[in-house]
Amino acid sequence: MTTGEKIKSFAELGRYLRLFEKPLHSTDQEMEAFENLILGSAHFNGWFVEENVRSALSGIACMLEQDKLGKWLARYPFKENENPKRVGVVMAGNIPMVGFHDFLCVLISGNTCVAKLSSQDNRLLKAVAAKLIAIEPRFKDRIVFEDGKLKNIDAVIATGSNNTSRYFEYYFGKYPHIIRKNRNSVAVLTGNETAEELALLGDDIFMYFGLGCRNVSKLYVPEGYNFDNFFNAIESRKKTVLHAKYANNYDYNKAILLVNKYEHFDNGFLLVKRDDALATPVAQINYSFCNSEAALALELEARKEQIQCIVSSKPGHVPFGQSQKPELWDYADGIDTMQFLMSSL
Repeated sequence: MTTGEKIKSFAELGRYLRLFEKPLHSTDQEMEAFENLILGSAHFNGWFVEENVRSALSGIACMLEQDKLGKWLARYPFKENENPKRVGVVMAGNIPMVGFHDFLCVLISGNTCVAKLSSQDNRLLKAVAAKLIAIEPRFKDRIVFEDGKLKNIDAVIATGSNNTSRYFEYYFGKYPHIIRKNRNSVAVLTGNETAEELALLGDDIFMYFGLGCRNVSKLYVPEGYNFDNFFNAIESRKKTVLHAKYANNYDYNKAILLVNKYEHFDNGFLLVKRDDALATPVAQINYSFCNSEAALALELEARKEQIQCIVSSKPGHVPFGQSQKPELWDYADGIDTMQFLMSSL
């Protein structure tokens, strides 16, 4: 397949997925089956509620616009790959189809994707892959879903926790590899944000119940910051606590804060604690005071290996409401996956 043919196939896949951004009623058996897969996802993973699965599909569909694909791939000196390599991709399962971008990179670079799916998300990507193969049958020999250990591979892209990364380093260290660890995202507030900007920040915090590495889990605010405007702006997100798994986490973490007499804010569905840590439990975000731009710059630089993205109104940062809407060229951990594949294989 030429690069142009692959772009065309993925663009058609994107148009198909866009049909499912909202509930779809169709007499087409294939489309009905995919719709039922979306509706039934929460039965296999309680965090994968319909709204979140559709959001993930929408994000992928936005990535797969033909013009974007062309703009993205124009950055790389492509040669048609006559000798495809087998790239093992170990995928996480924290949010729906979080490994799609790696899947895309491996295939569109002309290689074979040997995917090891998380047990928490082992149905959606298989259905998407089946549709891609229906669009372009030549992808059939380039997509492998491996239930056991990855074998007969030439390189690895593995995403996991700080703990699993040690296993990945040991097991896959002999191959060219990208190994991703825990990361979190932060937001920088000045106190001058509009109600609209703070409401959009609510998307960065609550989308996918805060389980993604691009979800904001930490706020940097000026000394004496008044959280009232923030809480008022995110009030529309209070329905989040109606979800049983989120509610259980909220109740448990609230009890921990109360029993230990930790100072915190609580609006009934989100706990806000003063804490230097970037990682937080579900239903909680942390904050730190920072009055100097220079001090903040040093803080962010010192912790850059732990931060996925920075949300603020400042140029060069991710705009409010966009943290979970990355572009094709917004690579996880800042590592250019396409460059890795082209230079390592």
